[in-house]
Amino acid sequence: MNHATPQRATAPKLLRRFLVAVGALATIVACGHAPAHDGKHRPAANEFGSGPRASVSQLYVATLQVGEPLRKRRLQTVSVRVVDAAGRPVEHATIAVGGGMPEHGHGLPTQPRVSRMLGNGVYEIDGLRFNMSGWWELELAIQAEAGTDTVTFNLDL
Repeated sequence: MNHATPQRATAPKLLRRFLVAVGALATIVACGHAPAHDGKHRPAANEFGSGPRASVSQLYVATLQVGEPLRKRRLQTVSVRVVDAAGRPVEHATIAVGGGMPEHGHGLPTQPRVSRMLGNGVYEIDGLRFNMSGWWELELAIQAEAGTDTVTFNLDL
């Protein structure tokens, strides 16, 4: 009678299987096929675009002024016009720039910043880069006379 003995995986085989599994998981996450890490859901289509967008506490309204379509894998400069709740241009504001890909759980690949004030409430943002297609958030923290508030632009590249 021939009794087959079950084969046990050796340590090198187990290690190899483990590394393949880790590699597959890393590929899935890097390609964006994993669920969002921060629990955010993609906004409705009418919440995308260059604005105008009201800030969270309604202190400001901001509008991106994009000379040409935003593109992936390219450093870009965009302007943003900021007005107060009464529609008056906001001058001499301090604006911090942030954002990222909520569905992927990572921030912007660069550190964009406001490089200069152009007048009439318009500020130039340099060093903006999007490294892949998908839903991006561009977040502006605006500090001016009316107070500090944030505005988020949802962008689809």
